[in-house]
Amino acid sequence: MKKIAYVFPGQGSQYVGMAQDFYNNYSCAKDIFQRANKILKYDIAKLCFEGPIEKLSATEYCQPAILTASIACLAVLDELIKRESVSSVAGHSLGEYSALVAANALDLESALLLVKKRGLFIREASRQYPGTMAAIIGLDAEQVKNICKISSKYGIIQVANYNCPGQIVISGEHKAVDKAIEEAISTGARKTIKLAVSGPFHSSLMQSAKKKLYDELQNYNIKTANLPIYANISAKSITQPSDIKEALTKQITGSVLWEESIENMISAGIRTFIEVGPKRVLSGLISRIDKNVQVLNVNDEQSLKKFVGGICRGIAGKK
Repeated sequence: MKKIAYVFPGQGSQYVGMAQDFYNNYSCAKDIFQRANKILKYDIAKLCFEGPIEKLSATEYCQPAILTASIACLAVLDELIKRESVSSVAGHSLGEYSALVAANALDLESALLLVKKRGLFIREASRQYPGTMAAIIGLDAEQVKNICKISSKYGIIQVANYNCPGQIVISGEHKAVDKAIEEAISTGARKTIKLAVSGPFHSSLMQSAKKKLYDELQNYNIKTANLPIYANISAKSITQPSDIKEALTKQITGSVLWEESIENMISAGIRTFIEVGPKRVLSGLISRIDKNVQVLNVNDEQSLKKFVGGICRGIAGKK
């Protein structure tokens, strides 16, 4: 049996209608949304299914929405594959909270309340210290780090995400990011993309959000994970509550080491990655990191049919 891992998407994967197929056709997914509505005290299902996209993309709504949709997808997947068949989990930025739910380190209520607060903390920090993010395509990590160093005379800037070979995201103050884009183009970047985000995520400009999240985490009972979680901040597997709290706190201002995380999971024997949640962003990144691993996704009826037809019986059989 191939070793498999679940991976969970972060902010930017949202779209109007996400997980609606599952809500309409699977009672387990509908139950997740109904529980989320009660926990959040607003209609997250209506926001996910009807939008508007502007509200759905706002950080304070987007984060609980993506987590809810991802866990609804996970509930459907649980009806097909025994969770015991999974060897490890990981999540990209916000997706780390979905991974913690999958590993039973956080219950749904705690995860939703935490990401709701996390979104508010990030929004407040972004208003106090405005900034933006940009993807640099076609340069390696050392080139991008050097570009950030050159551009730092114009303001705070750093690498936010090491996503995959040739795709690195930078974050910082507007002038510094604009200068970095110019430098990247002159260095030979194939493309630069200014991201549609509300702030400079994963940068030191988020320091106030980091402090507030640290304080907030002390109010929650995080349990020992029953699956290794590959943390964004270290790219190493963790299971202990103290390590999880530290990883979640540091992640706010630190870089997401996604490429290294996936490489470490592959080194640990993972040969099949299943992206659980909206869109296929992580599937694309993983395929660029290693073309020899199998990458699947489960986010709607169409993807579920492909999944069942292609691999479900081979992985673990039906319950």
